[in-house]
Amino acid sequence: MTWFLTNAWLIPLIPALSFVVILLFGKRLPNKGSEVGVIAVSASFVLAIGTAIAWIQRATSGEEHLRPAANNDLFLWFKFGPSETHFGIHIDGLAVMLLFVVTFIALMVHIFSLEYLRGDRRYTYYFAALSLFTASMLTMVSASNSLQLLLGWEGMGVCSFMLIGHWWEDKANSDAALKAFLTTRTGDIGLLIGLTMTFFLAGQTFDIEKINQAALAGHMPHTLLLVAGIALMGAVVGKSAQFPLHTWLPDAMAGPTPVSALIHAATMVVAGVYLVARFYGVFSQAFHIFTPGNSGFNLVAIIGGVTIIIAALLAFVQHDIKKVLAYSTVSQLGYMVMALGVGAWTAAIFHLFTHAFFKADLFLGAGSVSHSGSHHSFDMKKDMGGLRKQMPVTFVTFVIGSAALAGIFPLAGFWSKDEILVGAGHNGYVAFMVIGLIGAMMTAGYMTRCVWLTFFGEYRGHGHPHESPRQITGPLIILTFMAVVAGWVNGFGLHYFQKWTANPVVESAMRLGRVTEAPFSWAAAALSVTLVLIAIAFAWAYYEYHAFGFLHGLTERNATAKAGYTFVEQKYYLDHLWTDVVVGSIKRPIAAGAYWVNQHVIDGAVNGTAAGSRVVAEFVYRYIDQDLVDGAVNGTAFSAEEGGSILRRMQTGRVQQYAAAFFGFGVVIIGIGLLALTHSF
Repeated sequence: MTWFLTNAWLIPLIPALSFVVILLFGKRLPNKGSEVGVIAVSASFVLAIGTAIAWIQRATSGEEHLRPAANNDLFLWFKFGPSETHFGIHIDGLAVMLLFVVTFIALMVHIFSLEYLRGDRRYTYYFAALSLFTASMLTMVSASNSLQLLLGWEGMGVCSFMLIGHWWEDKANSDAALKAFLTTRTGDIGLLIGLTMTFFLAGQTFDIEKINQAALAGHMPHTLLLVAGIALMGAVVGKSAQFPLHTWLPDAMAGPTPVSALIHAATMVVAGVYLVARFYGVFSQAFHIFTPGNSGFNLVAIIGGVTIIIAALLAFVQHDIKKVLAYSTVSQLGYMVMALGVGAWTAAIFHLFTHAFFKADLFLGAGSVSHSGSHHSFDMKKDMGGLRKQMPVTFVTFVIGSAALAGIFPLAGFWSKDEILVGAGHNGYVAFMVIGLIGAMMTAGYMTRCVWLTFFGEYRGHGHPHESPRQITGPLIILTFMAVVAGWVNGFGLHYFQKWTANPVVESAMRLGRVTEAPFSWAAAALSVTLVLIAIAFAWAYYEYHAFGFLHGLTERNATAKAGYTFVEQKYYLDHLWTDVVVGSIKRPIAAGAYWVNQHVIDGAVNGTAAGSRVVAEFVYRYIDQDLVDGAVNGTAFSAEEGGSILRRMQTGRVQQYAAAFFGFGVVIIGIGLLALTHSF
């Protein structure tokens, strides 16, 4: 089984090769290249399972449940002074978990896409980009050094641009792709700064293990380490759509729905969470996450906590089912980031693990509704309602996914979200435990609203809803099964997930802070489930039975309520802030400067050249063309004309004159000849 660990580099390589094959030969294949993508990701998934089994069977290093990472340097990438950087793989519990999640979700998305995008104008292009997207994420999570991580990170950025703007003919889609690309690039400036700083602070190495060890050993000056941590946090905020750079993610719904599922469940947006988890030695030391007496606050926890609440509020006012799920993802990513900020590392990556299954289930469920229930619309209020009877499989899977997201016992979301809440309280971050409980209630509320608007009440669409075909419902059933059982690997007292993902960096950081993993608490679990059930009951009564009548139409009767609703509906005016104020303030002077350069420099040069050309043309016309060329031509014509006049006088037509002239000419010639002979003698 060791073979799987040492050859895990094949897992990202296979979809990368699939991208090349589909791009070059896809249109000539029977299924336009989609078969290559499905086979490739299936092969990677099988290898990921083998790698996971090999990792679980790997012997511990002496410390309980702590398995040494499997490193394999494939080749020397380049040398930088005394530093050598190898292209290689680093396989540990975190990497194994994500290799499994990414390949599994990608396989479900590929299968779903076969039917969902059938007949699409860019069918081959889509599957090629999907393969490259998968390969980029797999490259990042298996990277042994920060440059290799950067390669996969930026590869996902390019692929997200390609896939979000898949239907680029519609300006809204191309704008969404540009917005996602440029917003995440803003955060990536921080990534470049942070990776550069950690390179030098760790003694000129890109090796992630050595960087974490140097941070934990105190070999980095804290001020510089803090600056590097803040820079890296900027990358997390951009990539994982945390406040205040979360605005790109809902607009990214412009791409095909399977792409949304892949982005939200297993690739793009979880990359930021992975970055914190992988560089946890740097983050824990930079922000004193495990240091007693830090008042229970740090930048990582604050950003995550704020994001939980602001994104959940936004989900309540959406009409587009995909945007509800998008803001839900932003909120759940906030849970993961907050968990890392409060020292609940295992809980954070466990929630990443469980969230992947039920969020992919929900997004693909939304795609199923659009495909077969609402005539390609995502508007819950105008084109859905009452679909539970016509689409029973989609309905059941969507409800179970929603319950898992809300944290209902014993579904996957219950176990992972509860660990975050308990971890926050255990490590002294009580305020963030309260935020987590409030967020859980809000999640239950907006998902109840989403389910009711989509599947209950009267059908408000204009098509003929029916259940989706098996290529669509099949992945939904499999993902729903995982949404039910995935949490059990760390629930019911088993704690397998915690054992398999035990990380030496985290263990060292916790020892320095003198803290331990939080034990499961049935009291905390009962509290969270009770609050969630109350929120579900409240929302259900409000929509199904029109209870709490004083709340209905409140925004129309009360100016304060209306102002608050407008503030949330306008997304806190952050889009206005970034687009009109920040970008506009930069764009306007640049545009004005460019216009001035165009008018005075470029146009001046063009106009000056034209004026000079006009002077030269006049000179050429006046002196060369008119005087020289035309003069020569006219002179030749004049000479010919004068010669003709002379010859015309000589040509009289009288034979006697011609004979006399001929005779005279002959006499002259003879005279000249005699004169020459006389002179010679």
